[in-house]
Amino acid sequence: MSKDNKNKKQLKSDRYPTGHAEDVEFSEDLADQEDWEALERSERADARQQGQYKL
Repeated sequence: MSKDNKNKKQLKSDRYPTGHAEDVEFSEDLADQEDWEALERSERADARQQGQYKL
């Protein structure tokens, strides 16, 4: 891989945070139905990744 391609790849990966350990504030007071559904999906995905399947 050339030096330019490495630099471009690094810059691209720096723009997008990864991992479920990212700190995101969730406000129950401000949450709408879509937020609650997203939270539920997120919890199910985390459980699948940890091998603790929830239905």
